[in-house]
Amino acid sequence: MLKSKIESLLFLSTKPLSIKKVVKLTGKDKKEVKEAITELIKEYGERKGGLQIIKNGWKYQMTTAPQNAKLVKEFIKDETTGELTKPSLETLSIIVYRAPITKPELEQIRGVNCSLILRNLMIRGLAEQEQDKKTKEIYYRPTFEFLRFLGISEVAELPNYEKLNSDENLEKLLNPKIEQGEEIEKSA
Repeated sequence: MLKSKIESLLFLSTKPLSIKKVVKLTGKDKKEVKEAITELIKEYGERKGGLQIIKNGWKYQMTTAPQNAKLVKEFIKDETTGELTKPSLETLSIIVYRAPITKPELEQIRGVNCSLILRNLMIRGLAEQEQDKKTKEIYYRPTFEFLRFLGISEVAELPNYEKLNSDENLEKLLNPKIEQGEEIEKSA
């Protein structure tokens, strides 16, 4: 069960995970986590499949297997140069108009897991993440390259920026009951 949890975390993570982080997320002790990761590395190595788990110091990451590098490179090139999908455009729009925004806030607005979309947007250089030094929370925002591509010097130049960026509109979106309650009060 622990190996399964670690495998899921490594699959979803957009960056290497430290032992300390995996211990915190799984609630298991360091020795158990290290043993489980070692077993996973061995299993992936013996399987000789399309994925592997690599170790760098005390950090681990799931990556594609080296024998598929050429294929993966071509796929990523297509993914990073082709048109954005509708879900990617929606996610990017939310990031642009609501930045800085956390992944949980983004997922609450969209109603779906955004891990892979965020990863794709970061690979394309359209979004970036930064960690708040005090809270350790990760926030997403558009990149300077994205703003330069649009030909604007700041996001406030975007159409309807003030309206879409206001806290009131976000509250209405995140809490539809508030909006209904306001309508009920107005009609009473």
